[in-house]
Amino acid sequence: QVNWKISKDNAEPVQTGTAQIKDGVATVTGKLDEPGFLRCDVTFAAPSQGNLAAAAAAGIDVTEIRPALPVPDDFVAFWEGKKKELAALPMDPKMTEVPAPADRPGTRVFDVQLACTGGAPVSGYYSMPTDAKPKSAPALLIVDGAGVRNSDFLGPIRYAQKGFIAMTINAHGIPNGKPKEFYSALDTGELKDYRVRGRDNRDTFYFVGMYLRVLRALQFLQAQPEWDGHTLMIMGGSQGGGQAIAGAALEPKVTYTLAAIPGLCDFAGATAGRIGGWPKPIPKGADGKLDPAVVEATRYADGTNMATMIKSPIHFYIGFVDLITPPTCEYAAYNVIPGPKSVENRPANGHNHDDPKFWNMVSETLINKAKEQQGGAPATP
Repeated sequence: QVNWKISKDNAEPVQTGTAQIKDGVATVTGKLDEPGFLRCDVTFAAPSQGNLAAAAAAGIDVTEIRPALPVPDDFVAFWEGKKKELAALPMDPKMTEVPAPADRPGTRVFDVQLACTGGAPVSGYYSMPTDAKPKSAPALLIVDGAGVRNSDFLGPIRYAQKGFIAMTINAHGIPNGKPKEFYSALDTGELKDYRVRGRDNRDTFYFVGMYLRVLRALQFLQAQPEWDGHTLMIMGGSQGGGQAIAGAALEPKVTYTLAAIPGLCDFAGATAGRIGGWPKPIPKGADGKLDPAVVEATRYADGTNMATMIKSPIHFYIGFVDLITPPTCEYAAYNVIPGPKSVENRPANGHNHDDPKFWNMVSETLINKAKEQQGGAPATP
């Protein structure tokens, strides 16, 4: 006998029950009368193995899912104002060359700090081929997932070996190259609440500053003499996927975006009777209703609204049984993108794109897309 739960992508309404296994099979049925995802979770108390669990989900009319709330009337004006503030601040790049790994020949690596509005500088690693000629290289920005950590050191180097100028930035503008304990202390201390910090004011919501750091990093790549002047790509997963959406929205010169299992989309899903997007920043009051001030403020960093400004090609990877960045929220953003777009549905995947084969595929996609764009062919998803 197994216990089962059927839900609307882990939101109400929820049905529960038990099913008797006969000849190794038990059947559970459910339905959804609106666009969205129907999810089934099954648990079994195995005598020798403890509790076993499995999940499956089906998408119903997923291309009809829409954001829970419309784009604010002054959304574009809000971000144009933020961009003007950023433009008024000199970038003031500080680049400190650090030794490239011995097994990564032909590359140069720099620890980079850039002045930025939004409460913190940009902090990351930049790498380039040692023999890169002026106006020769495609540019790639890699943005970080959730948590508090050092910028990815090897990420840009791998792409520099493939002819890119590439940069990774940490999400918080914190120093690079510190001991692990340094980042752990920030994670449990000063930055413990970053996911909800400033959430009741659109100017102070933490992700607004994070998006401005993404934009400044893209500006830095464009300022490099080795950049080919055209190919500008951005890639990230989870929180990084949400940042990638924002970067493509704020920087019209981006030519290709890859957003894997993106978070930061459709925060207010509960207002439409659905799941809310990671990091679920909107609290409920004693009356069970969502905090209206937070609902309003977080709209200005919502990926579903950012997505409406993307004109260049973008590709999504979506896992159907992802509880952290739910597929309902991701499709709410994907469906409103006006530019060229494509999606790879991964029905069996949760929030676990840690398979090396997956990231090898991502790398191959970016390399091939850069070749296509540098060759003058139309940029397609």
